[in-house]
Amino acid sequence: MSYESNPILDKLPKHLKQFIKPQNYEEYTAINQAVWRYVMRKNVDYLSQAAHTSYVDGLKKTGISIDHIPNMYGMNRILKEIGWAAVAVDGFIPPSAFMEFQAYNVLVIASDIRQLENIEYTPAPDIIHEGAGHAPIIANPEYAEYLRRFGEIGCKAISSAKDYELYNAVRHLSIIKEANGTPQNEIEEAEKHIEQLQQNMGEPSEMALIRNLHWWTVEYGLIGTVDNPKIYGAGLLSSIGESAWCMTDKVKKIPYSIEAARTEFDITKPQPQLFVTPDFAFLSQVLEDFANTMAVRKGGLSGIKKLIGSKALGTIELSTGLQISGEFSNVIENEGKPIYIQTTGGTALAYREKELVGHSIAHHSEGFGSPIGKLKGINIAIEDMGPRDLKAYKIYEGEQIALEFEGGIKVEGTIITGTRNLMGKIILITFENCTVTHHDKTLFRPEWGLYHMAIGQNIVSAYNGPADLNSFDLITHQITDSTIKSKKDEKRLQLEQFYEQIRHFREGKNTTVSRNKVFQALKKNHPKDWLLSVELYELAKQDNNEEFQQEILNHLEHIKRDNPKVGHLIDDGLQLVDATLVN
Repeated sequence: MSYESNPILDKLPKHLKQFIKPQNYEEYTAINQAVWRYVMRKNVDYLSQAAHTSYVDGLKKTGISIDHIPNMYGMNRILKEIGWAAVAVDGFIPPSAFMEFQAYNVLVIASDIRQLENIEYTPAPDIIHEGAGHAPIIANPEYAEYLRRFGEIGCKAISSAKDYELYNAVRHLSIIKEANGTPQNEIEEAEKHIEQLQQNMGEPSEMALIRNLHWWTVEYGLIGTVDNPKIYGAGLLSSIGESAWCMTDKVKKIPYSIEAARTEFDITKPQPQLFVTPDFAFLSQVLEDFANTMAVRKGGLSGIKKLIGSKALGTIELSTGLQISGEFSNVIENEGKPIYIQTTGGTALAYREKELVGHSIAHHSEGFGSPIGKLKGINIAIEDMGPRDLKAYKIYEGEQIALEFEGGIKVEGTIITGTRNLMGKIILITFENCTVTHHDKTLFRPEWGLYHMAIGQNIVSAYNGPADLNSFDLITHQITDSTIKSKKDEKRLQLEQFYEQIRHFREGKNTTVSRNKVFQALKKNHPKDWLLSVELYELAKQDNNEEFQQEILNHLEHIKRDNPKVGHLIDDGLQLVDATLVN
């Protein structure tokens, strides 16, 4: 897989690079370019008044053209000036990966573009949403830092098993909805499946809550005052329908607060309410307030339980700094505290995000279990014992010892050695001939080999993903087409050719094209297509050809009568031409 890299992209870890795909700019058709041009002209005309001032300024700074779909390589040359980069990805990617890209100052752009039939809005990520929506606003330094920080915190959020199921369902819907010829009943069935999943998610996970914050700010945020808001959210900036709708009284405006995390959204429908932040700095304040509720900062019993519920790779950090990464499967608790944790399958131990020598997933391939907490009847925790204390309590090399922890965990065996952290504290003790029990249940037997006991009286942090990215093979994603590319028939290829001829004429590449002949063939063979007729009207207006203008207008009236749903799109396109080109 080849793409043009740069210093920012060079810093990405391998597990993020797996999602990057070439943009394949040459695959964009003239119809795709016309869709981009229509949306951008409409948006810039409206958003120059309705959007935050950073939007129009950002279009210039990030190299976003109104007339051409942005080329990723060109964007990157300009984005590097503000410390960011952009990559093309394969449609929807896992939320944690999406956020981690942001943490590295990388803008994720789905390189596909919506079909003309979905010109106003699509649930699928596309280059209009990502390139025209997200990119311009990051030119604002305060917002760019919010986005980076959001990614840094968001990628540590713990998901639930149901989140993964919902992610796959939404990705499936986005693919079939943008695919040519998908039966309507198949789309409705996929939407119904998502609705059923959303209604049965149970208590929302951290990832679900922080995705709500992302939705109501990065995607659908307003800024200013409730009475006079401006648009900055990418979902609104890229939707020619909803950007106008959201400013009406039909959409409730609410002062932004941490309550937005508990406000769910429906990706398939216009939003009934939106949140208004007073400024970009306030976004970061709410984000930090939310982060204080997360397991990455709180740890404890609730943190380990969240990891068990995720059924995915996660990490806990103990009060000594020892980090245990794996899929957590069980916790024994006593009086509201965890007293024993257990993982299943490959587990790695680390300190300060660096794997401990001899404690890789190869060494702990069957899982890892350890007591947590203090010894029974001893006021001082093992981690706080100095060399004399350890010797006095016989926690010493070669000693055969029985340790009983508060809550009833017993560890009996012969100590081989201890591992210390940089501060000199014991973080791990290794036993041979070891038995670990909880009351009458055996948790570890001597015949299973050496026993490595983690030291730490508290779980201070719990979060998604591994401590050391190199400890696990995280390359699991297969690049696929995020939209189903159906084979084009002769009629479709002919329509693309018509669009290309008119595009070349407008850009001066071929001025010998007979626009009238194209128009007559368009009416005959593609009577429902409206966008090319709007472009032809623009050219006729430039030439002051009133007879040709009227002929096109008559044809567009027929289309509006036959298909009222596109009436406002046609009217908007014509109004834009008339406002730009006054005879």
